[in-house]
Amino acid sequence: MSGLIGKKIGMTSVYDASGKNIPCTVIEAGPCVITQVKTVATDKYEAIQLAFDDKREKNTTKPLIGHFKKANTAPKRIVMEFTRFEVENRKNFGEVIDVTIFHEGEYVDVSGKTKGKGFQGVVKRHGFSGVGDKTHGQHDRLRAPGSLGASSYPSRVFKGMKMAGQTGNKKAMMINLEVVKIFPESNIIVVKGSVPGSNGSYLKIERWS
Repeated sequence: MSGLIGKKIGMTSVYDASGKNIPCTVIEAGPCVITQVKTVATDKYEAIQLAFDDKREKNTTKPLIGHFKKANTAPKRIVMEFTRFEVENRKNFGEVIDVTIFHEGEYVDVSGKTKGKGFQGVVKRHGFSGVGDKTHGQHDRLRAPGSLGASSYPSRVFKGMKMAGQTGNKKAMMINLEVVKIFPESNIIVVKGSVPGSNGSYLKIERWS
């Protein structure tokens, strides 16, 4: 199997064999249920759909309740598709997959949504330096974007101009993160380095290939 859905718990640090302190992220990975197997014959592509984290039935729509009942499982909060998987390790519909598919020392890719920072100015969003001083009475221009370069022609602002706006809350992936430790009894995986998102956010963990 190529990966699992997980939930970010937080960060910690561990010591390696040489005594070096390594920053790590603790992730609750699975158990996940296979709720759909897509094939070229029926869906024009191959993929495995996994579901993670139980959800109350009263908060689930009836179509999804029926979808999960086919796999003989309780309603889940998050569903994701995995297209990168080993054919020889392919699982069957309704099976449960846990963190034991990973091994200590291998590498994984972890993707998720970054922390949302709301509406931010150009200094924080794009690294603008601002005016830098208050000379010539520019006391209110320290963090302003300055001229946008449009006058009577073309009389508009070009698309893609670096301006203030929504920051964060975008999909990001950290690649080639080493699996430092696995705790099968609690479905915990510890990876080297940081991963996108805040504590409690959902992650997609895929085996590095």
